[in-house]
Amino acid sequence: MSRPVGRGDNRTGGPARPFAVTEDELEQAVREAFSRRVAVARPLAADPAGLAIRRADRARRRRTLAGVALAAVATVTVSAGMAQLGQQPGRPSQPTVVLGDPYASPLPDPTPQLSAAPRVDLGRGEVDLVVNDVLVTAAGQRLVLPGVAPVAERVQRLPDGAGWAVVGVPTAAGRSLWVVLPHGPTHLLLAGARDIALSPDGRQVAWREKAELVVAGIVGTQVVAAARTPAPAAAVPVGFVGDAVLVRLDPARPGHALWRPAAGPPRGAADGALHVYGTRPDGLAVALVSAASPRRSCLALLDPARDLAPVRKGCGPTLSGDGRGGVSADGRWLLANGTTGGRSGALLVDLDRLAPTPSARPAGPAVAGPVAWAPQGTAHYPDEAGALVRVEASRVSDGGTASVAPVTGLLPGQRPVPVGGDSR
Repeated sequence: MSRPVGRGDNRTGGPARPFAVTEDELEQAVREAFSRRVAVARPLAADPAGLAIRRADRARRRRTLAGVALAAVATVTVSAGMAQLGQQPGRPSQPTVVLGDPYASPLPDPTPQLSAAPRVDLGRGEVDLVVNDVLVTAAGQRLVLPGVAPVAERVQRLPDGAGWAVVGVPTAAGRSLWVVLPHGPTHLLLAGARDIALSPDGRQVAWREKAELVVAGIVGTQVVAAARTPAPAAAVPVGFVGDAVLVRLDPARPGHALWRPAAGPPRGAADGALHVYGTRPDGLAVALVSAASPRRSCLALLDPARDLAPVRKGCGPTLSGDGRGGVSADGRWLLANGTTGGRSGALLVDLDRLAPTPSARPAGPAVAGPVAWAPQGTAHYPDEAGALVRVEASRVSDGGTASVAPVTGLLPGQRPVPVGGDSR
C-alpha cells in the first residue's frame, strides 16, 4: 500500500482553499460583515421610558411640596390677618367692591308666607316699607330680604323700576350696600365701607375707603366707573348736590365741601351748615346753619354753583341738631325735628316762606328714622315707638294733625324703614 508523500510535521504542501480573491468578492464580503454587525441590537445605555417616568415622579413630588408650602404660608397669613382684626375691632381698612352676586348661587326668589309677615296699615299705599326682613311695596308685593334686614338703615328705589338700594346699619365690619331686584336675587355691591351716600335718583353712590373718598355709578347689580380722591381723616360723604358729592369735613364742626371728580379734590365751602336735609328741584340745598345765638338756629338755601353760598335765610323755630328730616319732592316742604310754640316733635316748614321767619307747624311725634316723601305731598317716617307716621302737608299746613299707624310683628328694638325715591 502506497502512502502519500508529505512533510514530517503533518502539514500539507499547500493551502486547503485558494487565496486568490477578486476585488468584487472582497467588497461584497466587507458589506456583509457590516450588515451583520448593524443588525445585532446592542443594549442602550439608558431606558428612555424609565427615564421619563422617573422625571415625572420627581416633578410631581416637587409640586406637592410646593403646594404644601403655599398652603402653610396662606394659613399663617390668614391667621395673622384675623389676629390683626381682633386687635383692631373698629372700622375696616378697605371695603370689598363686588361686581355682581357674591354668592356661589343666587339667593332664592323670595316667597314669604303672607300670614307670617308683619302687618301695617299703609293707608293709600304711597310708599314702600321695610319691616324686619320683609319689603312691602306700595302695590302690596312682599319680598324677603335674606341677609340684609333687619339691619337696613336706609332704603331707596332705583330708577326705572330696577329695584331697591339698601344701606345696612354700621357694624364692626362697616356698612354694606345691597341691590334687591323686583323678581330676582339680592346682590351685594359694597361691604365694609365706612360711610355710604346715595344720590337722590339712585344712580350714584359715594363712600369712604381708608384715606380716600370714592364715587361710582350704579348700573344694574354693579358699581362702575369709580373715581377716587384723598380726603381729610374726618371727612365723610353725606349726600349729593346736583352732580357733586356733598362732603362733611368734620362731624363735630359746621362746614361742608363739594367734590366734583372732574374738577379735582373736594373744595371747602364757607357755608357754616350743621346739617343738609336735601336738595330742591332748582338745585338749592336746604341746610341748618349756625346763628349768632347758640340757642337759635336758622334755615338757609345754599347754592352749589356758588360754593354753597346762602341764597335765602330765615331764623325762627328751633330745629334739632340731630339732622333728621327730609325735603319734599317739589322742594316746598321740610319735615324735621324741632320746637315751636313750646311743643317739641316733627315740624313742617314752608320753604317758600323762609324769610325773614320760616313758617313752621307741629306735624307729629319726633322723627326717629328716615323720612320718605311721596310725590303726592305726603311724608312717612317712624317714631320712637316704632309706629309709622303719615304727614299730609296740605292738611298739616291748614292746622290738621298727622296720622299714626301701629306696625305689628316688629322685632324688639326695630322700627319700620320707609323707602325713599319715587314709588310710582
